[in-house]
Amino acid sequence: MDSAGSPKAASKKTLALGILVIVGLVILGRQLDAQVLLRTALDRIQGLGVWGPAVFIVLYVAATVLFLPGSVLTLGAGAVFGPLRGMVLVSVASTLGATAAFFVGRYLARGWVAGKIEGNGAFRTLDEAVAREGWKIVGLTRLSPVFPFNLLNYAFGITRVSPRDYILASWIGMLPGTLLYVYLGSLAGDLATLGAGRHARTPAEWALYVVGLAATASVTVFVTRIARAALRRRIAS
Repeated sequence: MDSAGSPKAASKKTLALGILVIVGLVILGRQLDAQVLLRTALDRIQGLGVWGPAVFIVLYVAATVLFLPGSVLTLGAGAVFGPLRGMVLVSVASTLGATAAFFVGRYLARGWVAGKIEGNGAFRTLDEAVAREGWKIVGLTRLSPVFPFNLLNYAFGITRVSPRDYILASWIGMLPGTLLYVYLGSLAGDLATLGAGRHARTPAEWALYVVGLAATASVTVFVTRIARAALRRRIAS
């Protein structure tokens, strides 16, 4: 039996405390209007100047770990930073957030994550496929919208994929979706018109944005369909 002051007992207490903190923050985020809070945060980030990108990345990582809707931040990045800069920031932030959740799932909240996905056939087959294919499965699931992004980050933490393969495949697999959503957010021009379509543009601007959006959407849909089919074949085999 472990003594109260032993390293093993202290480790168990740390694990239990970490799980309680995570669960508490998730519940708090769901009780509050997370989307409104994130939009407010983005509005403040606009006035931070050179510190804005760094604060945005920290906010995005925290939102990913706490199961808050990252799509709001991804769209907002396009409106606040523009399509190119926003895509770079979201790519970095989403990869860091996915990595943080991966390590939390692997070392801090393994039992809690296992309980969350227990009985989920998709994740059982995912673990089996990861054992055989590793980074290929990670990349394909990132391209496919079938698997929820936030829970997937934690779920991969309890699979046998290596951190290196997970991080690299996640970064590459998330790029098409990042490009599409940041571009959509950039159409709004600012947070006040995000999703409302009230920002007036010249005909030339609209033509450029419509062509670019159509091309981005076509590539994303095409790649996603390939990913779904390949993922089904790999899991079935």
